[in-house]
Amino acid sequence: MDQQDPNEIANDIYERTSFLFGANGAFIEELYAQYQTNPESVDPSWRKFFAELGETRENAIAGLKQPAWKRADWPRPANGELVSALDSNWGAYEKTIKTKIAERSGGASEEEIRAATLDSIRAIMLIRAYRIRGHLKAKLDPLGIVPPTDHPELEPASYGFEEADMDRPIFIDYVLGMETATMRQIIEVVEKTYCDTIGVEFMHIADPEEKAWIQERIEGPDKEVSFTLEGKKAILTKLIEADAFETFLAKKYTGTKRFGLDGGESLIAALEQIIKRGGALGVKEIVIGMPHRGRLNVLASIMGKPYQAIFNEFQGGSAAPEDVQGSGDVKYHLGTSADREFDGNVVHLSLTANPSHLEAVDPVVLGKARAKQEFYDNDRTSVIPLLMHGDAAFAGQGIVAECFGLSGLKGHRTGGTIHFIVNNQIGFTTAPHNSRSSPYPSDVAKMVQAPIFHVNGDDPEAVVYVARIATEFRQKFNTDVVIDMFCYRRHGHNEGDEPSFTQPLMYKLIRNHPHTVDIYSKRLIADGTISDEEYAAMQAELNTELENQFSAASSYRANKADWLEGSWTGLGVARGDVRRGDTAVAQRVLRKIGHALTNYPDDLKLHRTIQRLLKAKQQMFETGKGFDWATAEALAFGSLLLEGHKVRLVGQDSTRGTFSQRHAALIDQETEFGYKPLNNIDERQAQFEVIDSMLSEMAVLGFEYGYSLAQPNALVLWEAQFGDFANGAQVIIDQFIAGGEAKWLRMSGLVMLLPHGYEGQGPEHSSARLERYLQLCAEDNIQVANCTSPANYFHILRRQLHRKFRKPLILMTPKSLLRHKQAVSDVSDFSPGSSFHRVLLDLAETNPGITLPLAKDQDIRRVILCSGKVYYDLLDEREKLGADKIQILRIEQLYPFPAKALVKELARFPNADFIWCQEEPRNMGAWSFADPHIEWALTKIGGQHTRARYVGRSAAASTATGLASRHNAELNRFLEEALSI
Repeated sequence: MDQQDPNEIANDIYERTSFLFGANGAFIEELYAQYQTNPESVDPSWRKFFAELGETRENAIAGLKQPAWKRADWPRPANGELVSALDSNWGAYEKTIKTKIAERSGGASEEEIRAATLDSIRAIMLIRAYRIRGHLKAKLDPLGIVPPTDHPELEPASYGFEEADMDRPIFIDYVLGMETATMRQIIEVVEKTYCDTIGVEFMHIADPEEKAWIQERIEGPDKEVSFTLEGKKAILTKLIEADAFETFLAKKYTGTKRFGLDGGESLIAALEQIIKRGGALGVKEIVIGMPHRGRLNVLASIMGKPYQAIFNEFQGGSAAPEDVQGSGDVKYHLGTSADREFDGNVVHLSLTANPSHLEAVDPVVLGKARAKQEFYDNDRTSVIPLLMHGDAAFAGQGIVAECFGLSGLKGHRTGGTIHFIVNNQIGFTTAPHNSRSSPYPSDVAKMVQAPIFHVNGDDPEAVVYVARIATEFRQKFNTDVVIDMFCYRRHGHNEGDEPSFTQPLMYKLIRNHPHTVDIYSKRLIADGTISDEEYAAMQAELNTELENQFSAASSYRANKADWLEGSWTGLGVARGDVRRGDTAVAQRVLRKIGHALTNYPDDLKLHRTIQRLLKAKQQMFETGKGFDWATAEALAFGSLLLEGHKVRLVGQDSTRGTFSQRHAALIDQETEFGYKPLNNIDERQAQFEVIDSMLSEMAVLGFEYGYSLAQPNALVLWEAQFGDFANGAQVIIDQFIAGGEAKWLRMSGLVMLLPHGYEGQGPEHSSARLERYLQLCAEDNIQVANCTSPANYFHILRRQLHRKFRKPLILMTPKSLLRHKQAVSDVSDFSPGSSFHRVLLDLAETNPGITLPLAKDQDIRRVILCSGKVYYDLLDEREKLGADKIQILRIEQLYPFPAKALVKELARFPNADFIWCQEEPRNMGAWSFADPHIEWALTKIGGQHTRARYVGRSAAASTATGLASRHNAELNRFLEEALSI
């Protein structure tokens, strides 16, 4: 094979890769060294380029070096000459430019054409540098604390242009909307576009179409930020509303916490634009999430919550109607919904309630938006998630990155989120240089190549302008987009806080800085848009309205709760003890589901083990016996699907199941096609959706909780890989799942499946921390269960949708019991006449003949109460010992605790003592929670024992030992103690 000439290789690299990336910096250094040794050894175009740049090595490579993290396959090939120039495909573009210049040159010499071509390429290089670095020079900070930064790549001299060259016409091929322009004209346009009060970061985007679209929207002498007279007045009106509201609250409730928007009022005008432009582009609903800062202003100015309602809450009133129970929450955590109409387009707004755990609401909003999109046939443009952030939280909270990670995944994509950062340039008292390592808080968004629009909050027109572009971008490309509005916080973290303790210089500037509305009104008065009198009248009108609403606040009463409307119609609050639900299923329906579970297309080539599994499953349906856990689950899912209820199961390994038990998709061994039996039961069934999620607990659980808020008639389940790992989502569990209904009147039917059981696998694969969920139980907020039979699991899943209310269900699920020979059910356990049992009797009673016969009730000397897998450990040991005077009862539902049912069972054993046995350490598990309930039940029966005795592992710092020998010794010890009379 002939060896390729080095110059051809170099030129090939030159054509195919970016001139400004770091890898090329090294290449150019080598090429320049070659040029210095022998100028004739390099291509003539390079020779002329090096000659014109100057004599020094530094000049030759100035501005050309960049970080070399670029992937070899990135970016994708560009389409079109303009985009080729954007991506610095200079070699290919140079040929095009040279041809076009020659056509227009009118007989110019080759040397003149080459010089003009070099001018063009260098000018376009400069334009590209502005696209990449221009934001560094932008005037973004209203306070001027961080001044714009010059960059050598933005200097014409770096490209060989001196003052004498500034007015020479240069062919730029309409790159800025102009065929030719002088360097002075070019600088004027790019400075205005990229270095005024808007700074755009988009050159990290790989998609050429997305980049070209942004350029087309913002570049050129005709692309200035401009608004009509009506548009300017509309912006001013929203600024007056936002500013007057905060000022009024500060006057009437001085020092009271409200986490005001003071300093960031342009947000309100931007939100108005997003709603308006979104409606024009087909948006039907916007699901909003935001922190507490500015929330009251958004509630009033955007959501239309009456001022008097907010004032009433400041006076101690409740946001909920008097007939609705609940603990309530502070006013700056509350959500609401409203319809807004612009130009005949109605957009439904839903502001999601959230805690002060910053960014925790983000995945909840995404899940809710995804669920709502399904009402519009999964049209992603119909529902937009809109998230507002603080700068410190956006950079600091890992949940933000997790949500970006979800954004492109099939099971969780929403068609893009509009992110709006209210960049106060401070976090409580922490300065940006102490709270993030990146230049901007928005840098994390680059992981999904989202465009980022930095904007000065004191230029409301620029803020509204980028809000419009961001909305259009999201609707066109269905990807995330970020607005980073630089502003400030006029007061401390809250209105009673003194910020000058820690930021005296910043707050000296803020005290002397005019309000945004004053800056903008003066601008409009100066250009003749409004008069001083008009502005004064607008302010007076709003202040009068605020005073009137304030006077009416004391008598305000919330007159309705909106929590059970729409898709929640027909559901209500849980009342009384009748909660069993009609969960049994006819055997013909079970057989129909069984046929779907055990049959598959003839051309599907399955793994041999899966074939054996399906044959075993088929045997269950033929005999009506031996139904294991996974089959019972599939029957629960399948029966709900046939009833028209969607089933959505999400977890890191949920399709197969962590323990290879589920196999919800049968995988072809040659094509990897996944056949889902549960989607092939009947043509009229609902959809079964099983999703292997990203390796995240907090974001994924939050997403599924949000999904459940909008889909009350679907069975929504999140499964932990092991229950131990669920504590990575503790904020979602504590703040939303456990407290959401009491705080915000928001029901959820979400099911959490948490594999739990002590089997010697160590402290990370044993405990779902059952005790933590029980500690959260109060006021009928959630359900916690630890089932030990497939049938009970079947019924408790179906019960979620067969009652007139919704409650989250926390389920400890098995591991070894998935294949335990005694942890099986018969078909009659699913059929009419069956139901969920909160207390399960001893197998010796329910399945006589398969275990040791027990003595009569009056001869029973010990009753062991337990929950979960430990029952089977006790059962096996009792069989070995022949201990027929020991009864073992299982508490299947721990909350709400079945105290009355337990009284009925315990009263049967007047001569027994009682113990609680668990496999978890004493300071964990259910003991501390169950003890007072058991004491109450024993007191009711009037027996000789009024307290149960604890038997189990000793208290421990870690959930479990990692040593198999110690695990077995602990197990044997407490089994012996429990079964020794």
